[in-house]
Amino acid sequence: MIDSDAHILIVDDDERIRGLLKQFLNRNGFFVSAARDAAHARRLLLGLEFDLIVLDVMMPGEDGLTLTRSLRETLSTPILLLTAKGEASERILGLESGADDYLAKPFEPKELVLRINSILRRVPKEDSGVTPPKTMQMGSVRYDLTRGELWHDDAPVKLTATESALMRIFSANAHQPVSRAKLVEDLARNGVQSQERAVDVQITRLRRKLETDPKVPRYLQTVRGAGYMLAPD
Repeated sequence: MIDSDAHILIVDDDERIRGLLKQFLNRNGFFVSAARDAAHARRLLLGLEFDLIVLDVMMPGEDGLTLTRSLRETLSTPILLLTAKGEASERILGLESGADDYLAKPFEPKELVLRINSILRRVPKEDSGVTPPKTMQMGSVRYDLTRGELWHDDAPVKLTATESALMRIFSANAHQPVSRAKLVEDLARNGVQSQERAVDVQITRLRRKLETDPKVPRYLQTVRGAGYMLAPD
């Protein structure tokens, strides 16, 4: 069994597929972030470290093969490609672009987990035995994704249960708006009961711990008509 703190990035333009894969991988012990396209994935990769990328080939704009080739110029993170085309020639193209594995749609979610575990087992371990911290930086505030801890410089910042759950939700959707309704739904999955109006109050309190000026938020932003978005450095 692979370490349960492995951080997976899903890149797929289909919101339904992103949600289903995220939910299934979460249930199988992975920490999951999701991106809606190549540009969104690049923003996440600038601020976060991932153990593996699950990348759809057929995306509008920059497709999965092009993104894979580009990432391989600077990034060694394993990449598993997903595609609706199962021909051998397509698989060869994917592997030649630098992908570590290739899975044709439709597929059984369990097979995806087996493929991910197989790839992660092949990744060489760091000689130092020290795993780089998986963190998000927001000015002088740092959020440790693995431990769920918030720090202001070297001082720990106490979070309530609801604030901790909100940070987990926002960090898994960094640079992507999350609606109030979705926050209520995800909070319930984290064992926290809330209502949309109460979410606004919790956001205000959380901003006091994240922002230099909570009245002019830089990191926990309000996106008009879409909800709230965490935008780390």
